[in-house]
Amino acid sequence: MVTNKRTLLIIPAYNEEESIEKTILSIQNFKDEYPEELNLDYIVVNDGSSDKTVDIVKKMGVDLINLRTNLGLTGGFRAGLKYAQRQSYDYAIQFDADGQHIPEYIPHMLEAAEKGADVVIGSRFVTEKRPRSLRMAGNIMISMAIKVTTGKSIKDPTSGMRLFNKKAINFYINNENMTPEPETVSYFIKKKFRVTEVQVSMQDRTAGESYLNLRRSIQYMTRVAISILVLQPFRR
Repeated sequence: MVTNKRTLLIIPAYNEEESIEKTILSIQNFKDEYPEELNLDYIVVNDGSSDKTVDIVKKMGVDLINLRTNLGLTGGFRAGLKYAQRQSYDYAIQFDADGQHIPEYIPHMLEAAEKGADVVIGSRFVTEKRPRSLRMAGNIMISMAIKVTTGKSIKDPTSGMRLFNKKAINFYINNENMTPEPETVSYFIKKKFRVTEVQVSMQDRTAGESYLNLRRSIQYMTRVAISILVLQPFRR
């Protein structure tokens, strides 16, 4: 049985006018059709968008944090976590605005949290094999770096679908160097937080274009792996 503890979906959005309405509707439809009572709220964090993202969110009557300037994913997600903390939510879930994340997996993440996990990662590769590609080679490289430095195996460290309980929310907010990046997963493990993964599927981006093309993805994965291997051991 899924918990009725208060849960907040945090949806950071930057110039997502082509996908934000579909993403919100998918959440609303999930809530309407779910057979059990689910104490789930959601809020969009507009990260200084220059398109019609804000207009669409307001027209749909959805709660909104409107950042006037673009702070990046780190700043946008932190703003959402601070809101969750102020409103005393039990759980906060990072949820992409581009349509890749599927709300039907939220109950599975909540069940893992209720069993004692502080951080739950919606992972594509708990029971499914990674496809062979350069991007997945980078994912494997980061997984290996986390394994070497923490001793724990994380199958999908680059997943952006993550749940945090109150303890993790407070820790994240009180540490200014925390980011929604794989290094943070490694750091949570280092600090003895209970991190687990549950199997999810993800959809292709429904609109727009990801900032991380192939070249940038490889550079990003390499930087993250080096950061975990070289800098993480010195982080207090």
